Amino acid sequence: MNVETKNKTAADHLVEDIESFYDDPLGFVQYIFAWGEGDLEGHTGPDTWQAELLEDVGRHIREGEGRAYQSAIASGHGIGKGAVTAWLILHQMACRKNLNGVVTANTKQQLETKTWRELALWHSRSMIKSWFEWTATKFYHVSSPETWYVSAIPWSERNSEAFAGQHGEVLVIYDEASSIPDCIYDVSEGAMTTPNAMWFTFGNPTRNTGRFRESFGKFKHRWNTKQIDSRDCKMTDKRKLEQWITDFNIESDFCKVRIRGLFPSASSMQFISGDLVDDAREREAKCYLEEPLIFGVDVARFGDDQSVVCFRRGRDARTIEWTKYRSLDTMQLAARVAELVRLHQADAVFVDGGGVGGGVVDRLRQLHVDCIEVNFGSKAEDARYNNKRAEMWGGMREWLDGGAIPTDRELVDDLIGVEYGFTPTNKIQLEKKEDMKKRGLASPDMADALALTFAYPVAPKGMAGKRSEMARKRREYDPFAVKR
Repeated sequence: MNVETKNKTAADHLVEDIESFYDDPLGFVQYIFAWGEGDLEGHTGPDTWQAELLEDVGRHIREGEGRAYQSAIASGHGIGKGAVTAWLILHQMACRKNLNGVVTANTKQQLETKTWRELALWHSRSMIKSWFEWTATKFYHVSSPETWYVSAIPWSERNSEAFAGQHGEVLVIYDEASSIPDCIYDVSEGAMTTPNAMWFTFGNPTRNTGRFRESFGKFKHRWNTKQIDSRDCKMTDKRKLEQWITDFNIESDFCKVRIRGLFPSASSMQFISGDLVDDAREREAKCYLEEPLIFGVDVARFGDDQSVVCFRRGRDARTIEWTKYRSLDTMQLAARVAELVRLHQADAVFVDGGGVGGGVVDRLRQLHVDCIEVNFGSKAEDARYNNKRAEMWGGMREWLDGGAIPTDRELVDDLIGVEYGFTPTNKIQLEKKEDMKKRGLASPDMADALALTFAYPVAPKGMAGKRSEMARKRREYDPFAVKR
């Protein structure tokens, strides 16, 4: 053993080991984590698709002759893309001096609570955690924080040039890339002229337009593409996947996007399909008189919105003509609703209680109208949904499969215009009205009114009285009473 080798410290040997993984990211990941121990107990290493991606990256580093590397991964839910994103960042930071990288996601919340936090988790597990510092917006080498780092930057069309400032050793990562606009892609494209630049895009293939989709189509020759089925991955919740298949059908756009990693036939962000709505417009309205008549009252919040009263009896939401009101204050609207309730003898009245809706509810109660206030943002009873509004729309979507609606073009536009997504905990959430207006669409007042009729179950006519009588008799009956 020579003197130089003898004097090397454990830290020196670690540096040499890590340097040897420059073109072997899979070996790097297998080396720096204590697989099978601590919170990685039961885990033996990367999943098959993750290992294949890491091997492909290593092959390109060895054989790519300095060309940029671009990888697009379309997948179902829960496959471990957050983990592989963290591994790629750690590998590139450890093996490429003065790396200058940027990471973004479809939303600021996704970036902060999922993508970037996953990096913090894997950084803390690694044997090289002392080399780097993780902050809420930056991951940097402690020896060169100003020149050797990866930044977490929420995308903005007004600040797209934030993605142009990549020099030297370049790394770009997009999470939920289907929802990142083309103008951000255009800027990142410019960074790919840098030798050895690397660009990774991950996401559910939610849109069949845009640059992420084109990475698998007309620009496929530039990208290394993979489409990952959640059912083939080790860490996915197989019971949840089977539930989705049962609920939506494996050939549905929902399952194509959320499970199979395939692009949809139509815009998968669309919560209710046009075919479903068209069928409901053309279907004959049928109902049973013993079914309850339910009112849904959506209250206008802004000057360009309208208040809508919807009437539904069973599968029939067409026979009784809906009413629309503009420029009414809460007192006037409550008076109109009270008249309609008495005219049609409503069995249940559900009122949107958000914004000024609470005033309508209060006034209706003063007018002795029995109504139920519904808060769109309140907690859903069905665990699949993020809030009450999403849950009601889910019930309405199921009902449309056999229901009948008015042939009102405005209602049709409302129903098919709303898009949806998922929270970080995989709960369905609907697009906000404010975001719809940014897309040039009107507030879906008519559709929200119909959705309100699904707020809570309503007993068929006569059942409420029968149940009350049965409950009274049960209370009066005492099996232990002494017979007289």
